[in-house]
Amino acid sequence: MLPLVLVLAFLLMPALEIYVIIQVGQAIGGWWTVLLLLAGAAVGAWIVRREGRRAWRALQDALRRGAMTDRRLADAALVLAGGVLIAVPGFVTDVVGLLFVLPFTRPLVRRPLARFAERRMRAAEARGAMMFPPGTTDGGFGPARPRGRSDADGGASVPRGPVVRGEVVHDDDRPSQD
Repeated sequence: MLPLVLVLAFLLMPALEIYVIIQVGQAIGGWWTVLLLLAGAAVGAWIVRREGRRAWRALQDALRRGAMTDRRLADAALVLAGGVLIAVPGFVTDVVGLLFVLPFTRPLVRRPLARFAERRMRAAEARGAMMFPPGTTDGGFGPARPRGRSDADGGASVPRGPVVRGEVVHDDDRPSQD
């Protein structure tokens, strides 16, 4: 489903941007439209720079304290995505980018995106559980067996992971060819 949405977004966004630019151009004139696009890019770049610094400082402070929160990571990602959207010329991407960048609209975007990401993670975990059932301890390679049994458990020591039986040959074991 997500790949289809992305393909449609990449196909429909340019068409929507061109339509909106033409409509604005017809309403206020071509030169004013170009001036408005340039002004939007300049103001957007200033906002992104300011909010990007703020998000970067918040991330650094959280890392220093060792208390990284999902909110700080999401804010940094939204500021980055918003900056990219503002850099793309057009009115629709500017509006969406500003929603991602501005501190008072960011929570409105963050909550639905967090719910979407949580649903995707649960679906990925479910797919992973089907591919690697809980009983397999070796990642799905070979039969399941207990890990790390030692002689104290009454059995021979069992190494972790798949075992390849063979002989180790070192270069210094070869006869000299002098």
